[in-house]
Amino acid sequence: MAPSTVFITGSSSGIGLASAKLFHSLGWNVVATMRDPLPTHELFSVVEPQRMLVLRLDVQDLASIEAAAKHTVAKFGTVDVLVNNAGYGLGGLFEAISREQIQEQFDVNVFGVMDVTRTLLPHLRANPNGAVVINISSGAGFWALPMTSMYNASKFALEGFTEALSYELASQNILVKSVVPHGGVTSTDFNTRFAGSMARNPALDSYGAFLTKTGESFSKMVAGASISSDDVAGAILTAATDGKRQLRYFIGNDARGFVKARYESQSDEEYMAKMRSYFE
Repeated sequence: MAPSTVFITGSSSGIGLASAKLFHSLGWNVVATMRDPLPTHELFSVVEPQRMLVLRLDVQDLASIEAAAKHTVAKFGTVDVLVNNAGYGLGGLFEAISREQIQEQFDVNVFGVMDVTRTLLPHLRANPNGAVVINISSGAGFWALPMTSMYNASKFALEGFTEALSYELASQNILVKSVVPHGGVTSTDFNTRFAGSMARNPALDSYGAFLTKTGESFSKMVAGASISSDDVAGAILTAATDGKRQLRYFIGNDARGFVKARYESQSDEEYMAKMRSYFE
């Protein structure tokens, strides 16, 4: 029997890289895509390179998505699992964030996922054994925090898209799932990019007291033991292979109690009171 094939976006580092290495180690064909696949990248030197295809794919560039899909089918014939992993977080006061920054956040985290999925869907539907689409979400798709409004908005949108799509594609023998890391993930460049993209505007001095208090609140919040990219890759593997119609796979540490607040509160008022207690 031919190996199964997994197609992963955002494979240069972090969760995408860990997933590519895990699936490959288990005998899968792996299509590891990234914006800038330098020839020195470690995935080019894996054992059994015939099962590892490293391709350029920028989720903001439809031509690169279509080219990667065409190359994948030419080499492996089919796609069994699509992992939409590429994404980043934009932080800062909403009033300090430009329209262009907001557009890019949604281009990567939402529209890019849609473009990759739409491009690969004909091949996923043609798979006689069925297929799986896994979108890598975030706790930010379930609860919102100050200074992360645009990241929250993009991940809330992704969660809505994933849930709705799961109904449609069930009719096509395709399972659609969401893997939800939360509580902090090590071995990724997410935090570095998040800090680098933090929107600032010194003219908005009326927010000074709020920013000081919010900063103090964040510093007091204890995330507990962070999970690793390998942990998340393991959850992705489970979602890809367990055959269940389970929609969401939470993976992480809930030391801050956000998952508990979201799912165990008896009312929206109770939930908001719990969340505001962290920041007010």
